This record gives sequence, C-alpha cells and structure tokens, in this order.
Amino acid sequence: MLAWFRKAPPAAGLLALLLSAGPVLAQTPAAPAKPAGPDAQMLLFWFLLSTLALVLMVYVLVFVLIVVKLKPLLRRLYEMPTVQETWSGKVIGLLIGDARLVTGEYKDELLGHEYDGISEFDNDLPPWWKYGFYATIVFAFAYMGYYHLGGNGQLQTAEYETEMQQAALLVSADADDPNKLTTYAALTGPADLSAGKSIYATNCAPCHGASAEGKVGPNLTDDYWLHGGEINHVYKTIKFGVTSKGMVAWKGKLAGKQILQVASYIESLRGSNPAGAKEPQGEKEAGSKPLAAK
Repeated sequence: MLAWFRKAPPAAGLLALLLSAGPVLAQTPAAPAKPAGPDAQMLLFWFLLSTLALVLMVYVLVFVLIVVKLKPLLRRLYEMPTVQETWSGKVIGLLIGDARLVTGEYKDELLGHEYDGISEFDNDLPPWWKYGFYATIVFAFAYMGYYHLGGNGQLQTAEYETEMQQAALLVSADADDPNKLTTYAALTGPADLSAGKSIYATNCAPCHGASAEGKVGPNLTDDYWLHGGEINHVYKTIKFGVTSKGMVAWKGKLAGKQILQVASYIESLRGSNPAGAKEPQGEKEAGSKPLAAK
C-alpha cells in the first residue's frame, strides 16, 4: 500500500487519502449549529439591503444607457402625430426632454383678456398635481365606505382607547408603577432626617425655598396640598414629578431611600410657619401627615 502511494500521482494519492479518512470523519460528531445572534441577523439584513440597493442602481444605470442609445429612435417615434398626444407618447417625450407630462400643456399662454394693463395667462395645472388630487378623492370615498359605512375598522377615538388599554397591560405593578401607591411609613430617625435635609437643600430649595416656605413651587409647611399630603402621595410626586406644573421627576436621580428621606424631612416641617411663607395652594388635608413636593 505504501509503495502504491509513492508511485501514484500526487492528486491520486490525495484522493485515496481522503477516501480512506472518510469513515473516520464520519464517526466524529458534528458540533451543533449555533443560532444566529442579533448581530449576525443585523449583518445579514444590511448585507441584503446593500445588495438590493446595488441591484437597483445597476437597473437604473442600464435603463439610462438604453434610453441614451435609443434616443434617436425614440425621437423619431415621438414625432409621429399619432403617438405624440397619447399618454405613452408623453412618457416617451419625457425621456427625450419634453416635460409636458410633468409641467402640463399650457404655460403663460395669453387668453386675450386685458384690463388696466393686466393680462390674463393660462397655465395648465401640472398633471402630477391633478392625478394626486384625483387620488385623494378616491381615497376619501374608500375611507368613508370602509370606516364609516362598513364599520370594518376602528375610528380615532376607539383606536386610542384600545392602545391605552394595551399600554396599561405593559405597566409593571410594582414600585415603578406610577398608578400604584406605595405603603411606606415616614422615617423619623435623626440620620434619615439629616440626609433628607441635605438632599432637600441641594435639589428642592431652589424651587421651594430654604425653609420650604415656597418660591416657584408651593409652600410645603402648611396643610394645603395640590397632589396629596400623605407620605406616599408626596413620595409619588417626588419620584414621578408633575410635568404640567414644572415639577421634575427625581426617579433615576435619587434612590428610593433618598426620596423617602426627603419626603420624611418635609413632613417634619409641617406647621413650622417660616418667614415669607407663600399663600396656601390646593386642598386642605386636616389631620393628614405632611409631605413633599406638591
């Protein structure tokens, strides 16, 4: 066998070696194929998109070359009286430089009406504009028949309500759900109140005043609240904010413990009556414990 390998041509020897190794390779278990990950899928998507764009560019280039080569023949065809006024004839004219299909038949044509030095011209509406207008009329009748007469689809109000119901299903029912009130108790420890005071001085004082007397924002030391004075209402207001009132959301800027600390500090200021306190805003909550940002 070895003597035959020595005498055999290189190609024949390689083929015999592969055939002899075939059973051995067949016994080797193939590794399971890994599913393509997101990166591979995106790479394939962009590859296919680029290929499609390249094919379209080739088609456009070929079309332009054909038009250039056939331009003399197209011009002779366009000059035939039976062809020039047809729609296909206008398409041919557009290919050889006659833009009537786009600009219209008439442009600055005098109608013979003149008054006080002012002449009246006739300018044809561009065909693309007229065809677009006709398309809107067809669309309006189709829309009316499908939605209003046939009742097959949802109108704007019904579609909005459906989307809101679907969105409500996606809202998590946990502490990050703005529609769910927490059940925290106010912190009373000196360390927590000191931390809350520091957070308040840094983030809240510019709008509510150094003593929570109210500046741009409302007074936080009285019994009147715009969005609820109970600790969990205030916690919610601080965390999610009130965009329409200029109250920013501190979620993501302060941790949950920090929000509870500053809310508890504000509660401790109830009834402190600071100098220059702003007039009451909102509704009075008699007997409720105080809280922050209204």
